Amino acid sequence: MRFSFSELRGSSLREDAFFRGAKGHVPTPGETSLLQEAIAKADTLIEALGWIRRFRDKVTVIKLGGSFLDDADSLQHVLLDIVFMESVGMRPVVVHGGGPAINRAMKEAGIKPQFVQGRRYTDDATLAIVERVLAYETNEHLATEIEKLEGRAMNLNFNTTNVLFGERLQLDGDDGPVDLGHVGRVTRVDRLTIDNLCYAGQVPIIPSMCLDNEGNKLNVNADTAATAVAQALGAEKLVFMSDVSGVRRDKDDPESLIHSLTASQARELISSGAVDAGMIPKVEACLETLDKGVRKIHIIDGRIRHSLLLEIYTTTGVGTQLVKD
Repeated sequence: MRFSFSELRGSSLREDAFFRGAKGHVPTPGETSLLQEAIAKADTLIEALGWIRRFRDKVTVIKLGGSFLDDADSLQHVLLDIVFMESVGMRPVVVHGGGPAINRAMKEAGIKPQFVQGRRYTDDATLAIVERVLAYETNEHLATEIEKLEGRAMNLNFNTTNVLFGERLQLDGDDGPVDLGHVGRVTRVDRLTIDNLCYAGQVPIIPSMCLDNEGNKLNVNADTAATAVAQALGAEKLVFMSDVSGVRRDKDDPESLIHSLTASQARELISSGAVDAGMIPKVEACLETLDKGVRKIHIIDGRIRHSLLLEIYTTTGVGTQLVKD
C-alpha cells in the first residue's frame, strides 16, 4: 500500500490529535496499523542510510540480461532502482545484452541461431541483427525509459559514442582454434568517457558490442563485457541481473540459495558439481573480477520487485554475493 504523509495525517481533528499525541486520544486499530506501517518504512530508510553513505560516489556496474528484459513491469522496477541509486550519490553504469529479442528478430528473418561452446556464432546476417536489436533498439529503449522516470541516461552505441574496444575471439577446441564469426572480447574500455558521464549525474548505458582495431563490429558476451567494464572502472560492485536468483547448493531448490560466498567456497562448489552448466562461466568470471580489484560481485533475479535496492541497501540481500577470501 502506497500513501503520502498527508494521507496518513488526514485532516480531521481526531487524526491531528493522534499524530500530535494529544492527551486522551485512543488510536483506532486502523490508525495504529498505519502508524506501524509508517514506522516500518522509516526503519527501512534508517537501515539503508549506512549503505547509502558507504557507497556514495562509488561505481556499481549493473549487467542487465535474460528474459526479464522482456518483462516490462520487472524492467521498470529495475530502472527505477537505478534512478534511485544515482539520486542518492552512487554511480551506476549499465551494460546490457538482449538475447531473447535477438532470437525473435532472427526467427522473423528465418535465421536459425547457432551456438558454439555456449556462445552465439555470429555470421554477417546475424551481426546485422545483433547490431540493430542490441546496440540500437534495446540500448536506446533503456536510456529512454530511464529518462521517463526522471533520471538522466546516455546510450553509448556506434551511432553516439562507442566505449568498448576489442579483438576477435577464438575458443580452444580439440582440433585447434574454434572460430565464432564476428564475436569478440573486450581488451580496452574508454574509462574517461564513462567517468565523465557519471560525474555529470548521467547513467551510461552500454551494449555488449565492441570495435576492433580495424573498426569491425564484434558481438560480445554480455557477462564478459560487464566484467571488463567493472575491472576498467575499479568498480565497488558488479551486479549480474537476469532470471537467475543466484548460486544454489541444489540448482533445483530455490530454498538452497547461498547468500554469501568466498572465492574459495565458490571454487569448491564448482569442483563438487553443485555449480554447473551455464552458471560455471558466470561464477568463474566473478572470481576473475574479484582478483582484479572489484570488491563484491552480486548475482540476483531481476524479476523480484526492487531486487537491486534490496541487494545493495539491506543487510540480508536477495541474491548471492561473492567476495574475496
